[in-house]
Amino acid sequence: MHMDRVILHCDLNNFYASVEQKSHPEYDGMPLAVCGNPEARHGIVLAKNMLAKAAGVQTGEAIWMSRKKCPGIVFVPPHYDEYVRYSKEVFSIYTEFTDRVESFGLDECWLDVTGSLRLFGCDGKTLADRIRETVKERTGLTISVGVSFTKVLAKLGSDLKKPDATVVLDREHYMGIIGDMSPSELIMIGKSTSRRLENLGIRTIRALAAADRSMLRDHFGIVADKMSDAARGVETEEVRLYYDKRTPKSVSHGTTTPRDMTTEEDFRIVVYALAELVAMRLRRYGLSAEGVGLTVREAATLHHKSAQCTLPSPTSNASDIAEGAIALLPKLHAFPQPLRAVSVAATRLTDGSVTQLSLFDDEKDEREDKLEKSIDDIRDKYGYKAVKRGLMLGNDLANNLHEDDDFLPFKR
Repeated sequence: MHMDRVILHCDLNNFYASVEQKSHPEYDGMPLAVCGNPEARHGIVLAKNMLAKAAGVQTGEAIWMSRKKCPGIVFVPPHYDEYVRYSKEVFSIYTEFTDRVESFGLDECWLDVTGSLRLFGCDGKTLADRIRETVKERTGLTISVGVSFTKVLAKLGSDLKKPDATVVLDREHYMGIIGDMSPSELIMIGKSTSRRLENLGIRTIRALAAADRSMLRDHFGIVADKMSDAARGVETEEVRLYYDKRTPKSVSHGTTTPRDMTTEEDFRIVVYALAELVAMRLRRYGLSAEGVGLTVREAATLHHKSAQCTLPSPTSNASDIAEGAIALLPKLHAFPQPLRAVSVAATRLTDGSVTQLSLFDDEKDEREDKLEKSIDDIRDKYGYKAVKRGLMLGNDLANNLHEDDDFLPFKR
């Protein structure tokens, strides 16, 4: 008989807020939230602890709203380097139990412990409890763990009981525990898909598992089978090896500007600053981009609009990425209508050694690449602000882009 895999999903509880509380023991027993900089219009809650959560504070809401719900709340700024340090420490603990550790952001990951159970002489729940205790003992942080036979169900299990708990969803009993829950509880099903399922009379995970697959395909196309499989506990996807070298699919950087962008000049300045950050990361990964994406958010409607294009040749050069993004603007927006936020993405990434030869631009490209690498070296040594483009001097829009824009705490 085929043996089920044993997969754990480990989720650090209130990770960012928990790290801040470890750094600030004076705030023990107080509701606490990690917030972006109110001066730079990032005045929203990025993460909160259990006490703030109990008072109704929500991730993504405005600071003033949180204070209204919870008058005694303490706000602290994010410290991304600390979160990365703790994340690495916790993930290295996971690798003591299995080499199959697949990250899902800084605070979550899957572990395939099928091959480890005989080694540790126990079942999945016992091993999950042991991992929880080890993390707590060594770091002072707590995790919730879901134990199941697919990645999707393990992820759902870890969400069911928090903080510091283990939940088992095995093949015999999982439907009895989650069958009446909304399909939106499954990782790949968002709110709009859930609403469309509801319109078809599919309101529970049990109903989704029983639904006719060809009918689902008619309405949802290629994702129909994945949704149906997820509800029925069918999965072939493996948990990746921790030390696999992974190439990101895209590299992006975005910001909400301290004041609205009202001219093309404002927009150009911000796009160039973002393109520099994107290019810097591409060079760090040793990658080049064959495409560029631009997303803008209008101040009046707060709607997002996006467009993409292919570049003439693969590049990790900030000017090429910026000019590609700027060329997309007419498709999305016309000034003087104000823009609130902008994001630049490098897409269709390839190994940096792959370059397309151009008869005329080789020399210019080589000079620019050398210059940008020299700028990287200066910034690594003296900080990002040590070198600035001329068009950014004396402009307030692109001053602090590098500081907390790498902080991506929102739940996927």
